[in-house]
Amino acid sequence: MLRLKRVASTTPAILGSRPLFAKEDKLFSRIPRNQPSQRTSNRFLDFYQIGNKAAIEKERARLSDEMNRGYFADMSELKQHSGKIAVANKILIPAMAAVKFPALEVNYSDGTGLKLPIASNGDDVVDRSDVPQASLLCLSFRASSQSMVDSWSVPFLDAFGNSGKVQLYEVSLIDSWFLSLSLVKRLLLRMMRKSSPDGREGVLQRQIVYSFGDHYYFRKELKILNLLTGYIFLLDKFGRIRWQGFGLATQEELSSLLSCTSLLLEDK
Repeated sequence: MLRLKRVASTTPAILGSRPLFAKEDKLFSRIPRNQPSQRTSNRFLDFYQIGNKAAIEKERARLSDEMNRGYFADMSELKQHSGKIAVANKILIPAMAAVKFPALEVNYSDGTGLKLPIASNGDDVVDRSDVPQASLLCLSFRASSQSMVDSWSVPFLDAFGNSGKVQLYEVSLIDSWFLSLSLVKRLLLRMMRKSSPDGREGVLQRQIVYSFGDHYYFRKELKILNLLTGYIFLLDKFGRIRWQGFGLATQEELSSLLSCTSLLLEDK
């Protein structure tokens, strides 16, 4: 019993002396309520994979990839084109050529879990009438890209606010291993719940969700490299990517997004 008391009494001092936790605390205190900032996750090979040559090679390739593409490369690109890494689609991607949006686990601020996208061929969909004809998914990895996301989501909300066949999700992807810890994650989501809504009324609501964990392979599937910009995906009822935009929206790109969404709503 005495030994347990000694351990308990020394634990705070040990934690307080570690610069890693001090840095994470400093980061956590500056997280905006509606869009947490991110850090690259610290990763280690699982113990059982140490003797697995394939796992080691896979991890080595990943480390090489991440070392060759870092924050400064993203910042350099951002200065060149302000996050507009490519021009948005002008027309719908044909259904036969469209690829599925990869499955993504997300949480609402109340802790409720959800798997995106919600599609008619999804295993988690009980009532097919709940499947939207079109879904707009706005992805951001850094708080700095929130204004980019707003440039798409606000006009989209204004245009389809009275439609019950459309869904809009703003997804914050949080890679930090510290912020993904169960206790810290619950505290963070509780902080998000206290943020005020935008006050908009209508059938269509802007649903703000958060995805915690390692998103490296998710990003690879979507060919996402720059983490400082915003990524916009328009999906059909089967969860296929039919249109894509980047960075700040232009008026021409917004017109394209709205017209393509209208076409998906007309599709039977």
